[in-house]
Amino acid sequence: MNHISRRAALKTALAGSVALAVSGLQAAVSQKKKQPKEPVKAPLKGNIRHSVSKWCFGDYPLDEFCDICKSIGIESVELLDPKDWKTVTDQGLTVAMAQGAGLGIDRGFNDPALHDALVESYEKVIPLVAEAGLTNLICFSGRRNGVSDLQGWENCAKGLKRIIPVAEKHHVVLTMELLNSVGHGDYLCDHTVWGVELCRRVGSPNFKLLYDIYHMQIMEGNIIEHIRKYYTYFSHVHTGGNPGRAEIDETQELYYPAIMQALAETGYKGFVGQEFVPKQPDKIASLEKCIRICDI
Repeated sequence: MNHISRRAALKTALAGSVALAVSGLQAAVSQKKKQPKEPVKAPLKGNIRHSVSKWCFGDYPLDEFCDICKSIGIESVELLDPKDWKTVTDQGLTVAMAQGAGLGIDRGFNDPALHDALVESYEKVIPLVAEAGLTNLICFSGRRNGVSDLQGWENCAKGLKRIIPVAEKHHVVLTMELLNSVGHGDYLCDHTVWGVELCRRVGSPNFKLLYDIYHMQIMEGNIIEHIRKYYTYFSHVHTGGNPGRAEIDETQELYYPAIMQALAETGYKGFVGQEFVPKQPDKIASLEKCIRICDI
């Protein structure tokens, strides 16, 4: 009676093991239930069409960056040359602002000596933009080079009018970027009213402005008022934190939710492109944060 059979001992040990396993499993399940769940992110509201400038996130391969953008809810990756457009469109995204024509920021339509070269370049690229299913193609005024506002309007309008018929034929919008003339020394198209007057002189819906909030905050401020007054002349908008072109969050001087609200209230249907240069170590977290800031 004092001896236990091998079979009974094994049965007893097995029962104990099962009990311990069940107890451990229950404890694990209980512990799992106690752990906080990852918050479910709300979808973007859709009042702003979101884009991002690839050059600000240069470390990422383009196809990988497109995947990241889709996961955030961004519809466009912009400021890309023709060789990159298909990579983006194959991912179901668009290129809200194309580049690939012209002679750069400093050598633009203000210089009549460059008009032939500029016309040749844009006449070549405009049809490619249309074939890719894109709309906006960036262009620049170039440096002032000592000319008055009046002479600058005349120079630029003369060159642009040579390519407007091609743009109209292909339903492409030539878009001149408003830039500050502090960082981009001597740049001509550096105030909203100057760009708007050029649009009036060119006189075509296929020539508009890229309203860059960062640059115009440096040059003139009064961002919301200018948006409300001149939005019909904008085919595209850029963001950026000032000072320093960093994230558009609490570290800089503009309150972007109010700016985006004013833009949406105008009925603007174009894209808003994030063009800040991330200062935080996690660049993608910064990008998503800034998208959410603009998601009014």
